[in-house]
Amino acid sequence: MQTSNNKPKKSFFKRFLITLAFFLLAIIVAGSLVFLGTIQPPTLPLISDEDTRLVAPERFTDEDRKELFYTFLLLGLNESINANTIMVISYDGVSGEANLVSIPRDSLVDANRRVRKINSAFPAGMIRYGGVEGGVAQMQREVMSVIGFVPDFYMVLDFDAFERIIDVVGGIEVYVPFHMRYDDPFQNLHINIPPGLHHMDGETALHFARYRRSNRGYRDITDYQRIENQQTVINATINNMLTPANILKVPEFIEIFTENVHTNLTPGNLLWFATQFNEIRGTNAISTYTVPTTGTSGAPMWYELLNGPGIVELVNRTINPFERDIELKDLNIIRH
Repeated sequence: MQTSNNKPKKSFFKRFLITLAFFLLAIIVAGSLVFLGTIQPPTLPLISDEDTRLVAPERFTDEDRKELFYTFLLLGLNESINANTIMVISYDGVSGEANLVSIPRDSLVDANRRVRKINSAFPAGMIRYGGVEGGVAQMQREVMSVIGFVPDFYMVLDFDAFERIIDVVGGIEVYVPFHMRYDDPFQNLHINIPPGLHHMDGETALHFARYRRSNRGYRDITDYQRIENQQTVINATINNMLTPANILKVPEFIEIFTENVHTNLTPGNLLWFATQFNEIRGTNAISTYTVPTTGTSGAPMWYELLNGPGIVELVNRTINPFERDIELKDLNIIRH
């Protein structure tokens, strides 16, 4: 008799918990939809505002901006605070297209310093103008000399932020064509990635993205090949972010950004862009490119010489946020 009396109670309690769970889930979903509905697209920095820095060609006005078109400067710093990863990313909120253009770190720029490589802009700005903001400002000026405008937003990542983001998305799958082996005790850097398809955690993905020189008996790669590897990692990471499981981790991504990434994006901006992830179209999340060059200066500096006409064509086809075309006169390319 006792067992018989308890069964209805257990059944009722189970049904109650299920009903309560669905009720709470409905409240959370409804609340999220209302909250997301209040998120507005980011406000773009104005061309003609109180900030006297030139951020676009002088003939451009705020009315020349494309609708819902945003650009980002992504900088990846190494231990010496050189920007060894320099990328400009665009997102077109109307077409759902995203593009990424890499700038080689050894690109020759018109800078008043002994080493005129663009990756030296960040530490030079930190020293001359003070702190990270000075480094960002100097990098923005030199990026503008290459592409003709200053991207709307910037993100400065160190190695820790890079690793954490990849670990949060559950790692990435990358095919490694040959054995990557390199040891540098001065940097405490030890890379050992056999060939084949790998499910990489943050640390391994960082090693893959950093690989350039090798131990004796293994294969070096060019800086352009390393750029391609970096683009592969970025694309794989963003593709993983687009999965339903990772879209639910938006608060965690925002926490990483606010704690480990120096940026002018607000939490509200990040939330809005997170809601746009499922609008990105195409097999890969981002189409990737590298600014064209005409060759190298050779020893002793090994500058990469930029191809002005080629850059203008690429910028206007991919990342230009204006209705007007960027022209060669808008760049400051040194003809070596």
